[in-house]
Amino acid sequence: MKLFWKDQIPLLACYLAQMLLVPLLYWLSGENRPLGIIGYGMLLSSVILAIYLIIRFIQLRKLYACLSSIGTIAPDTELSLGTIGGAPLPEAVQELLDARDRSYRDKLSLHADRMHRHITFINRWVHQMKTPLSVMQLTLRDVDQSEAADSIQEEIERMRKGLEMVLYTSRLDRFEEDFRIERIALLQAVKAAVTENRRLFIRKGLRPDIRIGEEIAVYSDAKWLRFMLNQILTNAMNYSAGKGKTVSITAEISGKSVILDIRDQGIGIAKEDLKRVFQPYFTGERGRQYQESTGMGLYLVREICSRLGHEVAIESELGQGTKVRFILPHHPVA
Repeated sequence: MKLFWKDQIPLLACYLAQMLLVPLLYWLSGENRPLGIIGYGMLLSSVILAIYLIIRFIQLRKLYACLSSIGTIAPDTELSLGTIGGAPLPEAVQELLDARDRSYRDKLSLHADRMHRHITFINRWVHQMKTPLSVMQLTLRDVDQSEAADSIQEEIERMRKGLEMVLYTSRLDRFEEDFRIERIALLQAVKAAVTENRRLFIRKGLRPDIRIGEEIAVYSDAKWLRFMLNQILTNAMNYSAGKGKTVSITAEISGKSVILDIRDQGIGIAKEDLKRVFQPYFTGERGRQYQESTGMGLYLVREICSRLGHEVAIESELGQGTKVRFILPHHPVA
């Protein structure tokens, strides 16, 4: 309603100017017309204007209503001719909206096709790169163990984890098609992740301390949970200061949830960086000291948790270590 009257301001201004000019012209011309006739003419013009405004408002009320509530309309709401009226102006607006919508959908479809081809290429490339890495690992088994062989093995492991991060990052856009919620024994999942990172534990001189009851089980996706555990364990080991430290992994049941804590005794995170650690590509002051830091690990962990309905939080103090806490749905014993 307010938008309608704003749109009619020029018309009303012209009408008022006309109502003032007509009596003035009679007066300047010297015609002594009765005021009743002049008033009658002005009243008749006002009635015609009112009828016009009423008809115009009826024709355009839905269009003005849509324009007034543009901020509250859902993005996927389709506006049809029946929705905003059948007058020439609403029809023209509808044609414009339809043309813009077709153009937008065409561009969106083209972009989606490009992204699909890109993701397909990345997935194929990662799988192709995994083959030579596996061959190299098998070849190293036949080589006499030496410091050089251990160094090569570490670099292969680093490359494998880098490829895995690329693969999981590309899968994140199609997450809904690539997960399955099931019962997972948490102790077994954690032990599998620790075993997978045993070489890094040995190289860093760190000791895992697992305190998780065998009866604790959670609802999650095994593949994505393994990836998240690997990311947090890798961070814990890379940022642990000195050998002989411990990476403790504990879990407890709290109501309908399981609280999983992974705590290291590393260099910690600056207070001003804590709010930004889950942002993509953010490494922070400490992260820039390590070439392995990509700034993507914690970002992926948070994204995966949000899509699985889990929660993740981080606490840290400089020089005191870091604790990452997962809150997972508890699977009670049947």
